[in-house]
Amino acid sequence: MSKGKGRTTATDLAGPGSKILAGGFSPRLCHRLAACIAAMATLETISSPIIPYIAAWREHEKVIWYEYVGAKFLALLGCDREEVDEVFRQSIVDRRLYRYADRESKVEEEIVTRAELRGDQAGLREEVKKAGAVEFVYQLALPEGKRIWLKDQANIEVFVEDRICLSIGCLTEVTKEMEQKDLLEKIGYFDELTKLPKRTILQRILEMNIGNLRRGHVTDFVFLLLDIDHFKAVNDMHGHQAGDQILVGFAEVMRATKRHEDEIGRYGGEEFYGFSIGSLNNGIQFAERLRQAVAGSEFVFDRERVPVTVSVGLVAASQLAGDGEISAEELVRVADRRLYLAKEEGRNRVVFRG
Repeated sequence: MSKGKGRTTATDLAGPGSKILAGGFSPRLCHRLAACIAAMATLETISSPIIPYIAAWREHEKVIWYEYVGAKFLALLGCDREEVDEVFRQSIVDRRLYRYADRESKVEEEIVTRAELRGDQAGLREEVKKAGAVEFVYQLALPEGKRIWLKDQANIEVFVEDRICLSIGCLTEVTKEMEQKDLLEKIGYFDELTKLPKRTILQRILEMNIGNLRRGHVTDFVFLLLDIDHFKAVNDMHGHQAGDQILVGFAEVMRATKRHEDEIGRYGGEEFYGFSIGSLNNGIQFAERLRQAVAGSEFVFDRERVPVTVSVGLVAASQLAGDGEISAEELVRVADRRLYLAKEEGRNRVVFRG
């Protein structure tokens, strides 16, 4: 937009955060940015539900800044235009990508946490630059405990002579849709008796972390299969009501023992599972904490103490790395084999070899 008395310029619309219009970049980049800013400012006047923005970054640098942000974005974040870069970064809980699996209609969900986004900024930007487009969903934590979800759709334009990339796009609030999705997942994924996640969510956990391992977001993780020892004898001696009470109590011990970042769930029957990011040694410590906590807990049915112990089969992703492609099926198979060895060797133990 041209400068003139009484006229609003692209620099005015961009605000003081504009680094490009204020300093020494190519005419091609400046003209393109000015045209996009003018178009987005017009879009905002029609009260559209979408929130336009233009972000920019220099190649090989970490910082992303906003050349233009819609007023609705500032209102959602509760900040001024000068603060939007930092406030948005600090608000991110995770970023999600949804895509169809090959030759299937099932939708895969890839979750990248805020820590992972910070740890691999260069790699993630190269991904979107190569793709030429962005389509993510961000979960944001706002002040006073409020959570919102924003869908981000944008095209990436590269200006080689300036070593600048522009992300020209729009945000759409999809909080209601994501909350409904989470509710449906909780209904479908949680075991009615123990209130732990079902086996159905395990495949998703393993596949997501196998992907994170391949991309270098994590260096290792461990998977555990746990089986309550002599559970059939408990049912035979005390009845199925006692068995159900033992399962509920076992789940409570697991919840109380795991760390915040660990995952646990019910695999089926008297079998449960655990998952943790970290090395084999960290996994062994996790498994031993669970085993010792179960052995040291008091399980009572009808005023009678019922002794309960657990056997654990454990596998680390690093143990399978030399065997070629890691899969969720292979992780389960190896953990199950080691669980069988724990039973064979006398029960109430953790096996992580063989």
